[in-house]
Parts: sequence; structure tokens; C-alpha cells
Amino acid sequence: MNKNSYVIGVDFGTDSVRSVLLDAANGNEISTSISYYRRWGKGLYCDASKSQFRQHPLDYIEGMTQTIQDCVKKAGQEIMQNIKAISIDTTGSTPIAVDAEGTPLALTSGFEENPNAMFLLWKDHTSVKEAAEINEHSKKFNIDYLQFVGGVYSSEWFWAKLLRTLRVDEKVRKNCHSWVEHCDWIPFLLTGGNKAENIKRGICSAGHKSLWADEYGGFPPAEFFISLDPLLKNYTSLFDKTYTADQAAGTISKEWAYKLGLPEGVKIGIGAFDAHMGAVGGQIEPYYLSKVMGTSTCDMLVAPLKEIDGKLVGGICGQVNGSVIPGMMGMEAGQSAFGDAYAWFKEILMWPLKNLLADVEGIDEEKLVEIIDLKLIPTLSEKASKLKLSEMDEIAIDWLNGRRTPNANQALKGAFLDLNLGTDAVKMFRSLVEATCFGAKKIVDQFVDQGIPVKGLIGLGGVAKKSPYIMQMMADVMDMPIRIHKSEQTCAIGAGMFAATVAGIYPKVEDAMEAMGSGFDVEYHPNKDLVSIYAKRYERYSEIGKQIEKFTLKN
Repeated sequence: MNKNSYVIGVDFGTDSVRSVLLDAANGNEISTSISYYRRWGKGLYCDASKSQFRQHPLDYIEGMTQTIQDCVKKAGQEIMQNIKAISIDTTGSTPIAVDAEGTPLALTSGFEENPNAMFLLWKDHTSVKEAAEINEHSKKFNIDYLQFVGGVYSSEWFWAKLLRTLRVDEKVRKNCHSWVEHCDWIPFLLTGGNKAENIKRGICSAGHKSLWADEYGGFPPAEFFISLDPLLKNYTSLFDKTYTADQAAGTISKEWAYKLGLPEGVKIGIGAFDAHMGAVGGQIEPYYLSKVMGTSTCDMLVAPLKEIDGKLVGGICGQVNGSVIPGMMGMEAGQSAFGDAYAWFKEILMWPLKNLLADVEGIDEEKLVEIIDLKLIPTLSEKASKLKLSEMDEIAIDWLNGRRTPNANQALKGAFLDLNLGTDAVKMFRSLVEATCFGAKKIVDQFVDQGIPVKGLIGLGGVAKKSPYIMQMMADVMDMPIRIHKSEQTCAIGAGMFAATVAGIYPKVEDAMEAMGSGFDVEYHPNKDLVSIYAKRYERYSEIGKQIEKFTLKN
């Protein structure tokens, strides 16, 4: 290996894009940069009351350009000349309508402000009806075409979002040539692609969200989609090949090399979802559940193919050969709201500050809001950690954005129970944190109950790094240790590891992971005095959840 070899990993998150420039020899971070999406930050094109969350492609393009340019500038000329490859990860399923040239409709005349022509973010749940139709429709066929996505199709995913978009927007329908995941479109952009049919689709997005499986030759047959709705007729053969993330999508175009300040010849890797590359950046091991904890959670587990031997796990978000590590079975689960749940509670508590201080003289409203916004969750955590736990304390259900795993159902709602006049913000916060930990335990139970052992937990992402209170409760609820990875940028670093593999610096991503990984800096162990109480409260959580689900089905 050339000791002077560098790579860039780019992580497109929900709120921002971050890039890291890494020394491929050891994973050392040479420079890093983050850019928050400008339009998204203003709340444009979104309506939370309708579960509509859209992002403009310009937010992605501008953010990526700014962060890569910044990383390269900080690193200097000598390092720039030795950058070998770029790989990217994105949220998902976050698809968009493109024209025949592969250009997102939102970047074409007449669609600039049309939310249906933009990326439908992972947490957009406007297609609940379409997902339910897909689930019911699948029962009509002798082959279970949902078997590799846990047996339940979600409104967060590719086909449900496409079908709803085609139904509700005639103009988009007439101009949509193809439907593309964010993680597949960015490499196409960077390599100068100009034909939609040339977009290389990653096995990660295709297998987990698009019903692609080698076992039935790719997609389900055309009749599956056409009999669901004739509007899907032109989309039954969107692509006929998929790629693992250790392969190259191509070489950077001259235009993008110039724009980003990079040498020509830089390889561009096949894209994948953030949690999948994050699991690699966090040094995942077989049967260790790698939990990327941010606005939502994505939980990844890998296992040797020979040990899975045809075993199917129901109720998760899919199991796909090579979606995390090529040559191993990748399994995905997750929670639709995690950090988002805490942010929701914080916004409720912040409402008076943001709405009642504008006309009060002598108060620097903006500064006060900024200080309290920064301190609120840490202070709630500190106070909640001192509460004595009892079996009959306030309890919550964490389905504020529906449920992803087990058995995806975005129609479900959250709840607080056993409130009384002594209930305060600290107690409600404690019960909300507990609910998210209980939701995490449901995922572990789903694997274990179906014969997939979970040997331990790996914590990644912002919540894992910043909240000892939440992580300690996670260990207590799970009754198992959780290791927290040193890096705060595991998704971008995972992308960098794949970039090093794409560049040929390492023969396989496991080698890149071993050489470039930074290890773990803290491990939380269960408090045995609390484990039994949490176990009893978990039973209550489970029973209350069943009742809420029954009520939802009736309505």
C-alpha cells in the first residue's frame, strides 16, 4: 500500500452532510467538515402534521460541495494530490423522481418548488395507505415476495413512496422516467452520469427497500406490480443488476473534480445507507447488534452466510447478502423515532420561550432560547438519573413516528400513561427515555426469538456519544453491556473504509475496518439492582402496546 493514500467518506444525514478526509493507512482524520441543509433548516416543503418530509436535491449538492472543498482546503495540496477515492452513505429509503437523463425533477424547469419532485426523506410517512395495499396484495401470490424484508412492507420504503407519488401528482407522473434512491444518485452525479438507465444500484438499497432478491431473479414479476396498480407498469424493470459497496460506480467526472478541487482519477464507490456503512465504521462483529442512534435508530447485525442457512427473520427491515459486509448476511431493524422523540419533548417545553418572550422588554430572547435549548436535555437527564425507579411509575410508548421494528406499522401513535398531578417534566422525560430503550429491547427479542443470537451491543451516533444517562438505561433494560465507539463520525468513516477498498488499497472491507478503525472508549454495564424492575415494566410496556395496536386497527 502506498503510505501516502487518502480517501473521503461523505455521510448525508437527516439534518446535515458531513465529510471526513482520512489517512487510508490508519484511519486518522486529516480534516472534517459539516454543512446543515439550508432549505431543510427552514422547514421548507415539509408538513409534520401530514408526516410529509421532503428535501431539495440542492441541499445535498451544496452541502456535499462545501464540505469536500473545506476538507481538501484544510488538508493542503500534497494530501489533495493523493486522494484516491470517495464513497458516500445516505439516509434511506429516500428516493426521488428523475427524468431520462437521471436529473431529479426538482432540478428541472417547473418543478423547483414541487415537494413531490424532491427526495422523500426516510421518515416521510405519507404513503401509509400504499404500504398497507402492498402488504395485502402480497398475500395473493404463491411466493412471498416480502419474505426478505421481514414479511411487512413499510410506508418508509421505495415502492410505497413511488406509488403514492404517481397517484397524487399527475405532472410528476408524466415526467418521471425512473425512481432512484439518494445513495444511488450521488455516485451517478459525481461520475457525470447523463442517462437514468446507467445509474448503478447498490444491493443495500435494492435488497432492503426495493424487494430485490437473487432468490427470485431480482424484482418480483411485472404482474405483481401491475396488478397492484397499473400506474407501476413502466417501473417493473427499473434495473437488472446490483452492486456491493466495495465496488466502483466509476471515476469522478472532470467537472466534479474541478469543482471539488480534486485530482482526476478519483474513484467513486457504490453508495449505501448510513447505518450499513456506519456499522462498518463502528467495527461491527458477527452477532453484535450495531445501533446507529440519531433521530431514529438503525440496528445492523451481520452473520456468516453458512450459519444463516436459509433462516428468515420476520418483522425486521430485511436481510440481504452483502448489504453491510460483502459475503455476509446483513440484517436491518430499527426505531422510527429515537432522538426525534427527545427533540419533540424538548420542543414542547421550549414553546413558551419561543412564543411568549418576543414583547418582553429587557430580555435577550434569542440568547435565552439558545442557552436553554442547549441545557434542557442534559439537565433533564441529570435530574432523571436521580429518580428512584418503581414498578408503577409513569410509562410511555415510543411510537411517536410509528413503529419500524418489529412488524413495521407507521399508523401507530405514541402515548403516556399513569400521569398524575405529581408528574413533572423530569418524570415524563424519564418515561420517554425508558420507552425508547424498551423499543430497542423489542428488536433484540425479535432476533433472539427467531434463532439469531445477539451477543452484545455496539452504540454509534450522536445519542450514544452524548448521553451517558440514556446509554446506561439501555444497558439496564437490555441486561447486557453496550460498547460505545470512539468516533463521532462512524457513518462517514465507514464510507471512507469502503472508499479505501474501492481504491484497491485493501482487498476487502474487513481489512480496511481493522486497519482504519479507532476502537471503543467506554462500555456501560447493567445495574443488576434495576434489571428486575425494568423487566416488570417492560411487561407493562408490551401489554399497553398490544392494546394501542388493537385500538389502532379498529380505527
